[in-house]
Amino acid sequence: MTRRTYITQEEQSLPGHKPMKDRLTLVLCANASGDCKVKPLLVYHSENPRVFKACKVYKARLNVMWRSNKKSWVTRIFFTEWINDVFGPSVRKYLEEKQLPLKALVVLDNAPAHPPQMRDELYPENQFITIKFLPPNTTPLLQPMDQKVIANFKKLYMKALLERCVDVTDNTGLTLKEFWKNHFNILGALRLIDKAWEGVTRRTLNSAWRNLWPEGVPERDFEGFGPAPVEDLEVHLVDDIVALGQTLGLELDAADVQELVEEHSEELTTEELLELQKEINQEEAQEFSSGEEEVREDAAASSSEIREVLGMFEKGHPKTKTKAIVNRKVLSKSRETKSQ
Repeated sequence: MTRRTYITQEEQSLPGHKPMKDRLTLVLCANASGDCKVKPLLVYHSENPRVFKACKVYKARLNVMWRSNKKSWVTRIFFTEWINDVFGPSVRKYLEEKQLPLKALVVLDNAPAHPPQMRDELYPENQFITIKFLPPNTTPLLQPMDQKVIANFKKLYMKALLERCVDVTDNTGLTLKEFWKNHFNILGALRLIDKAWEGVTRRTLNSAWRNLWPEGVPERDFEGFGPAPVEDLEVHLVDDIVALGQTLGLELDAADVQELVEEHSEELTTEELLELQKEINQEEAQEFSSGEEEVREDAAASSSEIREVLGMFEKGHPKTKTKAIVNRKVLSKSRETKSQ
């Protein structure tokens, strides 16, 4: 919700559940023709939200690649996994279906989450991908996703959210405040994300390449429209959002919409990502230390049994043969535990 609405103002003054403060990060990607949208990468602060368990949600079936950390930030590890496990297979399938050469160029800005040596991280089956980084400080001017694609997506998300609010308040006994506080959650947000990403048009995606690759944007697009209607559609979209807000009794105008769209648009700094990586390393070290202690205890117990068997061999104990056969399994288990 925008800052001026009474819901936001109440959230700022009252403790408890605050959807306004709940955040996630999305990685959006599409081709220059606008007919291939890649499944987004989504990073949230919880790996298994409570609502997922309650509704039996399988993350592998979501229309996003789900990852999590405390800050809801995209890390280099997450981004590399997305490139290899989502982008590569999706683009390969698209090229094969279109009977196009197996070649793909990925245009990236210099965000800290984009590894400079990304090429070295590609799986063998993804070697058809070429990575190209834009010059520093050119993202607002050249990066296609920054040329109104992300802004358009956010507006479509906001429209879908307000439409959902209108539907709930019209058809249930819930007030807007009750719905927002007690019933809107990450699962509802995922549905809106799907709807908004689906709503980003080919025309919008293609026109976003005009600054970087003018030749790739025809004067008359595949629907027979020139560049102007894209801007006109943005105006109509904002008008729809404002009208929906007013239907809900919210104080909302075009400037509020623009403010919300521009919020959280700052790139994360290298220092912030290093801070996150430090936290992740500490958690992994604690898990490893805990696991190592368990392994040592198992290994110590197994070693004492092995020494007992060897002592029996030396003394010619009558039960040595049976005991030795049993303890071969112990020895094997001990070796497996140490290797783990």
